[in-house]
This record gives sequence, C-alpha cells and structure tokens, in this order.
Amino acid sequence: MTPRIEDYALIGDLQTAALVGRNGSVDWLCLPRFDSGACFAALLGDEDNGHWRIAPKGADSCTRRRYAGDSLVLETYWVTRTGTVKVIDFMPQRDQEPDVMRIVEGISGTVDMTSVIRLRFDFGTVVPWVRRSEGHRVAVAGPDSAWLRSEPPVKTWGQQFSTCSSFTVSTGERVAFVLTWHPSHS
Repeated sequence: MTPRIEDYALIGDLQTAALVGRNGSVDWLCLPRFDSGACFAALLGDEDNGHWRIAPKGADSCTRRRYAGDSLVLETYWVTRTGTVKVIDFMPQRDQEPDVMRIVEGISGTVDMTSVIRLRFDFGTVVPWVRRSEGHRVAVAGPDSAWLRSEPPVKTWGQQFSTCSSFTVSTGERVAFVLTWHPSHS
C-alpha cells in the first residue's frame, strides 16, 4: 500500500527535516539543508529512490505514535505477539554536520527487529559507494558522504545496494543508530 502524506510525521533540526512513515521508514530527507538534494526520496517514487526503515520483522504499520511533549522527537510504538518496542526518531540541533538519530527501545518481551537503509543521493539518482571503516558503514557519492553507526554495534551486511541489519531487543534494552552527513572531502 502506498503511504499517504498524512501517514508521515516530521522530524528536523531547524536546517533540514525528514518524513517518517507509519511503517517506520524515513522516506524523505535532504542533507545537509532543506535546499540540498534528497538522500531518501522514496516519497517521490519507491524504495529504490532511497529510504531507511526500522521495524519489527514482518510488521507493516506501527500500533501508535506521538511526539514527546512539545518537541519534534517522534515516538513510534509497535506491539507484536512477542513484545512491545518503541522507536525514537529525532534530529538534534547541530554545530556542524546533521545527524538522524533512531533509538530502538524494548518496552516488554523480546522483539526481533530489522533495519534497511538505502542511501540514494541527488533525489534517488546516485548510488553511493559503501564500505566499512572502524565498524561503521561509510557511503560516498560525489560531494556527499554519510556515516552509519550503532551502539551497541549490530552486525550489518550489504544486500541489493542496501545496508541491512537484524537484531533483537528485550525489555529495557536500547539500540541506537546514528546517520551523519559529511562533505565527502572531509
């Protein structure tokens, strides 16, 4: 099912913003600024135009979501047959480079999660070269570069020009992902 615009929530850092769907996918993000080319542009086409989905294995849509207080910190809840998990999405205000932070928190039970990130710079037209560096994934395409890291580290692999990971969270556990954009020359 194609998401409708009202199915998206906004997160941002005052210099750019991302749209997060009810399925846990970031389908729109321009980096490093609002007027830059999008690195996630599934909103304009499909997943091949770039996206980043974090969700329980086999889940289609979240159970509920809300903003924390008067902020742009998005909390998305997923209730599965094995437990409940919360994904916290936000973009902290920055000094230099922009970050997209996604924290997966176990609320109850144990939940198997998946993450698929498909970076496509310049509105989905440029596939970056991706490599490992000190346990992180680094994507480079022309003037753009993005670093993906997790804490604690999770095993990642490449599949169909995407970076995939599978992990499990239990009650009280947290797994944090950070995507940071840099100019490729730095």
